[in-house]
Formats: sequence, structure tokens, C-alpha cells
Amino acid sequence: MSSSTMAETSAIRSRARTTGEIEVGKAVAEAIKNGAPSIDPALLPRLRDLGPLNITENVHAINSMCPNPRQKFVFEKLVTHLHDFTREVSLTTEEWMLAIEFLTATGKICSDIRQEFILLSDILGLSCLVDSMNHPSMPPATEGTVLGPFFTQDAADLKAGESIASEGKGEYMWCEGRVLDTQGNPVPNCTIETWETDNEGLYDTQYEGRTVADCRGRLKSDANGYYSYRAVLPTPYPIPNDGPVGRLLKTLNRHVFRPAHLHTMLVAKGYETLITALYFKGDQFLESDAVFGVKSSLVVEPKLVTDETKAKALGFKHGPYWHLEKDYVLLTLKQADEQKRKSLKNYYSSLK
Repeated sequence: MSSSTMAETSAIRSRARTTGEIEVGKAVAEAIKNGAPSIDPALLPRLRDLGPLNITENVHAINSMCPNPRQKFVFEKLVTHLHDFTREVSLTTEEWMLAIEFLTATGKICSDIRQEFILLSDILGLSCLVDSMNHPSMPPATEGTVLGPFFTQDAADLKAGESIASEGKGEYMWCEGRVLDTQGNPVPNCTIETWETDNEGLYDTQYEGRTVADCRGRLKSDANGYYSYRAVLPTPYPIPNDGPVGRLLKTLNRHVFRPAHLHTMLVAKGYETLITALYFKGDQFLESDAVFGVKSSLVVEPKLVTDETKAKALGFKHGPYWHLEKDYVLLTLKQADEQKRKSLKNYYSSLK
């Protein structure tokens, strides 16, 4: 213990003897010094002799001093459901420990380019639920879907018509369309992030030695809301199954496959950010997506173009190529907020 810490501890103990405060030692003194709340124990509930019948109410009691109303509400519900679940299934110590080890392993495998916790959320349907509740559909706006664990921040900025994929990554695909509001007006200068797998069903982040982004890019819509870029036709792929989530799915006897899809994220001032993906008609996994992301309105059918002249005019080395045309319709922030409130109101009314 440093001389300064010893002096502080001695001062606290001396003050405690003369004022009747709680006397503390080194560990408590250092914790308070480092920012731990100093709360009078006399104001706290008496947490003693707790068990299955009274633990929940006492956790609520100790959390009741939380100054943030939303956090307090969320934790109250979390604790209630977590405790009720534990009692309902008669959770064993071994099962509890297995869950702790699973979550520990999930955290350890996460990195800057791998998010196993998002993957876990995806396969539990939680990502789909959160997305659907917070971004309810409102025709003619484009529906959103799950982000997935493969988005990165390092996509290259591209000009209209440039390619997000390096040569040899798959069958050529030309993507174009417009970004519009719900009235059909163009949304200019919208940032469009897009990413996909190559023809092997792998994202760039799944290759060892990755140094630059590939099969992903960032571009802007023009004054008329128009966008265009070159890509490759994505293929179905397995979600990462070499980690805790993959092992969990195996115990549940579930497959690990996702249908082919093209991710897009659209960000424009004054509009709600749209995170979505396009799925391809006829894919064998379209009805059993491992992460529950497919929506009928997002299923597309690109057309095969065999004209060599057209292919080269678009920047491809040769034909054929797939032509994918898709307009994206965004909600304003006000529209999105109103739709969310309406959707939640209807949902809670249905529970009565």
C-alpha cells in the first residue's frame, strides 16, 4: 500500500471513529476513490436469508435506486423474466455453469471482424424481433432485416458504376435503382453501404491475411436518387459454425445455412437509416434461413444479360452478367417514429 493510500485509509478510519460512519479498509477506500458509489448501508434493503421465494423482490429493491427510469424498468423486467425462467425450468447448477462457459467462449472468439454475440442474437431470433419492433414496415417503404455479423467500417468509397468486388470473385452482377421517399421523390446524396459473399460463399473477413475490403463498398445516390455499381452474384453460405454458436446449433439439430443475399445500409439526413438485404428467388434456403432474415418483399429475381457489348460498356471484362434493378424507399424520421408508436400500440392492445 502506498503511503498516500495508507494516509487516506487512516483518515477515513479516524473520521469514522469520531462521526459514527462505517469504518473501511484499503479495498473499500480504493474502490470509492476510483469512483464506486458511496451509499449509506442504512438506506439499503436488508439482503439476508434469500432464496427462491424472496430473491426476486430483493433484487428489485436493491435496483430501485437506479436514477435512470428506463434502465430501472428494463432491469426490473429482465430480472423478473430471468428468475421466472430459472424457476420454471428448475435450472441446475451444471446447466447454469454450462451457460456461463458458453457465454465466456462466445466473448473470447469475438474480434474486430467477428461478432459472435450478434450471431447468437441472430440464431435466437432476437435480432429479427428487435429489428421488427423498432423498424415496423410501412408500405411503400422498403422493409428492413437483420444486420448480420459481417458488416465492417472499412469499405472503400466508390463512384457510380464502380465495382465492390475484385476480379474473379464470381458471376458478374450489375446493380442499379433509385433511393426515394414514400411520395416517390428522389433522395439525393444518400450513403449506400453494400456487402456480400463471393462465389465461394465467404465474406472477405473470413479469409486469412485480409488486408483490404472486398465484396463491399460505399457510394452515394446522385441528384435524382439514382445509384449503380458492379458486384457479383452472391451464393448461399453457412454462418460461422466453428465457434460456440455453431456448436449450439448442432445440439439443437438445426442447419447453419443462409440463402444468398446482398446486404445494404442506406443513410440519409432526415430519414431513418435502413438496414436491409435482397434475397434471390429460387434459393434452396429461402424458407429456412438460419437467422430468420428473409421477407417476401425483399426477394428479387435478377435477369441474365448475354450481350457482350452491354457488359463491356458497364465495365465488365466480358459477358454475361446479371442485371438487378431495385428501388429503395425510405421513411422520414417523423414517419418512422409515428409508425413505431402505432405498431407498439397495436401490439400491446392485442395482449389485452
